[in-house]
Amino acid sequence: MAEELYTWVPFYTELANKLLPYKNDRAALIDKLQAMYESIDTKLPKLDDGGVPNDIDPFTIFGLFNKGISSQNRRKIVAALADVFCITAELPNDFAGTPLLNNLNATFYAFIGDSRRGESDIDNLWDLFEAELALADADNPENRNAFAAAFDKTVGQFGLGWKLTMGLYWARPLAFINLDSRNRWFMGDTAKAGVPIASIMPKEKDAPIHDGKHYLAICDTIRAELNSADCPYNGFPSLSNAAFIESERVNRERKAAAKAAEQEAEENALGDAGVEVVHYWLYAPGEGASMWEDFYTRGVMGLGWHELGDLREYSTKEDMRLALQQIRGNETSQKNSAHAVWQFTHDIKPGDIVFVKRGRTEILGRGVVVGGYAYDADAGHYPNLREVKWTHKGHWTHDDQFAMKTLTDVTDYTDFVEKVNGYFEEDAEETLGGTLPADLPYDREQFLSEAYMDEETYDTLVGVLRSKKNIILQGAPGVGKTFVAKRLAYSMMGAKDRDRVMMVQFHQSYSYEDFIEGFRPSASGFDLIKGSFYTFCKKAQDDTDNDYFFIVDEINRGNLSKIFGELFMLIENDKRGPNNKLQLLYSRERFYVPSNVYLIGMMNTADRSLAMLDYALRRRFAFFDLRPGFDSKGFIAYRDSLGNPKLNNLLACTVKLNAAISDDDTLGDGFCIGHSYFCGMKAADVTDAKLSAIVEYELAPMLREYWFDEPSKVREWTDALRKSIK
Repeated sequence: MAEELYTWVPFYTELANKLLPYKNDRAALIDKLQAMYESIDTKLPKLDDGGVPNDIDPFTIFGLFNKGISSQNRRKIVAALADVFCITAELPNDFAGTPLLNNLNATFYAFIGDSRRGESDIDNLWDLFEAELALADADNPENRNAFAAAFDKTVGQFGLGWKLTMGLYWARPLAFINLDSRNRWFMGDTAKAGVPIASIMPKEKDAPIHDGKHYLAICDTIRAELNSADCPYNGFPSLSNAAFIESERVNRERKAAAKAAEQEAEENALGDAGVEVVHYWLYAPGEGASMWEDFYTRGVMGLGWHELGDLREYSTKEDMRLALQQIRGNETSQKNSAHAVWQFTHDIKPGDIVFVKRGRTEILGRGVVVGGYAYDADAGHYPNLREVKWTHKGHWTHDDQFAMKTLTDVTDYTDFVEKVNGYFEEDAEETLGGTLPADLPYDREQFLSEAYMDEETYDTLVGVLRSKKNIILQGAPGVGKTFVAKRLAYSMMGAKDRDRVMMVQFHQSYSYEDFIEGFRPSASGFDLIKGSFYTFCKKAQDDTDNDYFFIVDEINRGNLSKIFGELFMLIENDKRGPNNKLQLLYSRERFYVPSNVYLIGMMNTADRSLAMLDYALRRRFAFFDLRPGFDSKGFIAYRDSLGNPKLNNLLACTVKLNAAISDDDTLGDGFCIGHSYFCGMKAADVTDAKLSAIVEYELAPMLREYWFDEPSKVREWTDALRKSIK
């Protein structure tokens, strides 16, 4: 970008000139600022304790429009400043290369009453500002010495440091370089800025420069290197803009990688990686659904908050929240609003279902999202749009009240989703025209590559579950019971179909009312609410061509007789189907468990606090031991792909530890350490810190629990694990 295209430079320069005469009349300056904000019908930001400041510096005035606010508000403030200070320079049509303050730290001084604020802090800022302008206009030894002295006197004040160079750059962007973290990172890289600049540039971790002469030397070095082969930039603004663009690119890649890794880790822990999930959204099309007819006709859903501009300009949800606070005068946290606009922009995906609401009890329609986020600046109060194929339109009254929010993800509220879906008569897949994401195929080979189990064990496991219908996977901590259960279900179904798999966790308070049915208080008294297993079986009854899998984690932690009730008999493999019905306790409905439902329970054999399982339940379940998979082909291939000798040593030590645990009469195979503690890593993740954390915070505490009465054995094996990664 050519230097002359930085249209903000002349405006910023002239604004600095206009501010200098107010050095000795700051009360008049504050009056002008208040009048200016009143003229644009916006509140003056909080600039001191109590709101309106008693004193102010020129850099804080530049910060009023160089912080996390929308482009629209930024231009509004700039136009108002031009009017109140009679600035003749053209209004900027770009802000490329301008650094931004954090909204929560947007002043260059501490508030009154803060012990860190000195009596002369604002005077010092004005002195530096004046010296800066003088040096930019006439670079001579006298002005350099004056600037360096003012810089040294000011830079150590509360909250300044590198931030001070940002203010200097705003006021004279062609003469003083900004040294915020982005610029230091960029210019400290030889490949990006050349050897001379990189060698003089303070590193990101360095303390701020408290020497004005050193700072000027940095400015001089960079200026001398501009337009060179290694630093092909025309001036400080173009160099700063290049730093911003590159740092944003790197940050996006890092955030995407971190988010993907976090999501992958979460999904892998539950065996859900790669499973497409349709989300359900409850949505209000304008206040009182005033935009519903228009949106329905146009085939869109729209969102307000037009003051924010294009929502893709905000890199984080926090940026959106801070911008909304600025726009709306900091009266509330704006957390819910920021969450809604972020979800609308980033979380809603094509294939998601939208329920349209009016008020708190009325449903007006349903549709499926078919397009990504789009911004239409000419769309008035609803410029944020997504294309939707509306499938239903009408009026349905809901018994319970909705949340008041404009946009709510209701996916996890399965009862609500099922009830609302029940309002629409047409078949969902047919109505949506095949827009729902297809289930990914999943087979035996994929299971074996991921679950670290040998082929013979897998075939035995599937055979037992097919014939018995009910199985309990039991094993030591970390053998991957949850992962195996989910992936086993997918492999037997032949697809990663999350709709045909349900998982619950038993605990001491889990009851028949949660599992089958029971009365729950409501606005009108008590309603009979169906439980998780009941609703799952009903779904399976309507789809007899497909298998369904109900997974129970920690199955031995619940009061099983109380939870299963009369279903103890119905879950037996030879008592499935419509010819074997029993009357339920509350509704008196005759109910059966369909033959296409499989139950998979999980229990941790190392939990000493658990009592023996109910014998009646033991007769109805097969029990299958899952063992650590360190010697499986899949795990060996995974281990070798990481190529880390220290990890290999730790794994070898863990295998020896498991042999000692197995031989211990008080423990045995059920207490061996599983392979899951070492899974889910990429080569870059296998650091000394990561391996040490596994030993210190996962394995060592477990050993202290196992051998609580043999501390010498705990020390022996903990030391062995530590030494293996040295």
